[in-house]
Amino acid sequence: MKGTRADRRSFIKGSLIVAAGAVLHNAHGASAANVQERRAEPSKEPRLLFSVIGINHGHIHGQISAVTRGGGRLVSFYAKEPDLAADFAKRYPQARAARDEREILEDESVRLVLSAAIPEERAPLGVRVMRHGKDYMSDKPGITTLEQLAEVRRVQKETRRIYSIMYSERFESEATVRAGELVKAGAIGRVIQTVGLGPHRINNGRRDPWFYDRRRFGGIICDIGSHQADQFLFFTGSTRAEVVASQVGNVQHPQYPNFEDFGDMTMSGNGGTGYVRVDWFTPDGLPTWGDGRLFVLGTEGYIELRKYVNVATELKGGNHLYIVDRKQARYIDCNKVPLPFGPQFVRDVVERSAVAQDQEQALLAAELVLKAQTIATKPVGA
Repeated sequence: MKGTRADRRSFIKGSLIVAAGAVLHNAHGASAANVQERRAEPSKEPRLLFSVIGINHGHIHGQISAVTRGGGRLVSFYAKEPDLAADFAKRYPQARAARDEREILEDESVRLVLSAAIPEERAPLGVRVMRHGKDYMSDKPGITTLEQLAEVRRVQKETRRIYSIMYSERFESEATVRAGELVKAGAIGRVIQTVGLGPHRINNGRRDPWFYDRRRFGGIICDIGSHQADQFLFFTGSTRAEVVASQVGNVQHPQYPNFEDFGDMTMSGNGGTGYVRVDWFTPDGLPTWGDGRLFVLGTEGYIELRKYVNVATELKGGNHLYIVDRKQARYIDCNKVPLPFGPQFVRDVVERSAVAQDQEQALLAAELVLKAQTIATKPVGA
């Protein structure tokens, strides 16, 4: 399904073989990012050398993990903040601290640059990276304005470099990978709608000032909702889509007047429809940062993902998948599902293929959330 433009109706519908046996309980309760980092094993003979520029968000570690699993080797980094650079150097002692950004951009041995810089800085950096003949992977949101999007599209077409956006809630979520396999096999028929919920814990007092400035993070739908927009396109197979309606507001944080703590949007595509709700209202009683869920409705059944927690049950940790079809309802523990994105992405960089992430789909997801921010109204109570 990923990396092709085939219509979803053309997927071959075959019988599914679901392993029987006792349900395995995931007792660790660790975050998805930590699971990914534990799985990262450096390659003895790297397929490519990569560098990092900008480490303002912890998502950079998941990005590094994915590329390392694929056979990449981190060789250098640059961060303009001395404290962040010092911590990063301790964590990755094999990586050389560059004197400035240009040292990395002009290093011909480096083929790929990763970034989790402040969101508003990611797209301009990506443009510079592509113009230096390198591929680029940004943390989400990879783009924060429609003007940036237009520039990214123009330079990407000119240079033919990869501008990847790490939508980790799909690429690095075992449950979402398994759901994609089931949908591709025709397990629930043709997908007609997705519902994505992305609640987060705000952790006030532990955030940098840019986190509360919409101009710098792009707005709540642009930021968090980019995950759900990506999943909507992927599961419905939509190659064209528009935002029907959207809302954003600051409901409970007047001390941060440029912040948004709630948002939702409805999308319509040529493969189905999608609804997204994102917020910063995860209560302290939840044992993890957010109860992220995805519902995929098909013509012959539906799938529900409880990605990070199964509230008030004995099933600990995340990666829970429930599927109901015409014959039965069943549960699948997805914690041991392989994550293909890292190896596929490194292969794409080396072989100039497009398996891990479709370039147009990645930027269309960004376009949808940017347009949703542009037309958003305020919800009641905001």
